[in-house]
Amino acid sequence: MPNFPAYAEILFAGYSESFDPSVLRTDMERGVPKQRLLNTQVLVKVQASILFRSAADVEAFEDWYFNDLQRIGWFDMAHPRTDQPIKARFENGSIGALVPLNTLFRVARRDLVLEYLR
Repeated sequence: MPNFPAYAEILFAGYSESFDPSVLRTDMERGVPKQRLLNTQVLVKVQASILFRSAADVEAFEDWYFNDLQRIGWFDMAHPRTDQPIKARFENGSIGALVPLNTLFRVARRDLVLEYLR
């Protein structure tokens, strides 16, 4: 399984995590609603920006995305917050828009959503 590229630095500005708790809630005629778990694992979504420090890194990331992952593949990476190993993928296969942070894409950013099972 491919590894997330080391040159793609995850920024903590704008970083967030969320998940659907996968709980079924049933309202009762009287009393508190009942709840039960639907799944043993939940799909966690991590919204983050990744920083590229050179135009070559931008190209290398796109090559990795198109050739190694074929846009929808899973990859190994260290969780940005916990540093624990996870298997992740890009939500809907999307890596977001490339935003130049200076001329000639010497520094650039992509805002994307990673997802993994917890």
